[in-house]
Amino acid sequence: MAKPLIRLENVWKIYQLGKVELTVLRGVSLEIYPGAFVTIMGPSGSGKSTLIYIIGCLDVPTKGKVFLEKQDIMELSEDDLAQIRCQKIGFVFQQFNLLHSLNALENVMLPMIFQGVPVNKRTERAKEILVSLGMGKRIFHRPSELSGGERQRVAIARALSNDPEIIVADEPTGNLDSTTGKMIMKVLIDLHKKEKKTIVVVTHDPHIAEYTEEVINIMDGQIVANHKTAGKVLWEKH
Repeated sequence: MAKPLIRLENVWKIYQLGKVELTVLRGVSLEIYPGAFVTIMGPSGSGKSTLIYIIGCLDVPTKGKVFLEKQDIMELSEDDLAQIRCQKIGFVFQQFNLLHSLNALENVMLPMIFQGVPVNKRTERAKEILVSLGMGKRIFHRPSELSGGERQRVAIARALSNDPEIIVADEPTGNLDSTTGKMIMKVLIDLHKKEKKTIVVVTHDPHIAEYTEEVINIMDGQIVANHKTAGKVLWEKH
């Protein structure tokens, strides 16, 4: 039987704001298995973004444990966590987070530079990923010359540059119109189906959740529901 790729045990996140404590996550426990396609849903302020940052090793809990495979991330140094983020996890954000001084190709190459990939190999891989995402004719365009959907494709290409096992997407369609949002979800579906990536998407949009296999609902920092969806039926339409 498959073992969880990501496991959270009784995770709390508490921020100290002067003399006031702000509790964002309250005893969250969950398991995400290899090859899963999961949506974390909740309203603004529910704690879903904090949860995805902890899942993606961008943050650590105040209390509780987080395991990536068998490794307790609380036992790792910041340098070790940075290596895990570079090698195992690709991030896609609502605001794209592209460097405007770099073109699409250079943005996608950037994570590979930090991994010491030789320039010829990182150029070849970046071109290959951009072409696979339908951006072959736009590789030398800067973000300001691209549409929102094109920018998000570049952001996804960047997330894939080091061939991570896990893709973490925080509101990936939040700044896009519905048609472009569906196109981006199709890209994520293809990555899941063809490359067997484990994908975790945060959204407040129930239409986005319909594309995935499992929905985790969070409210006031707690998981209030966790259920399978009809995502596989919807895949057949794409």
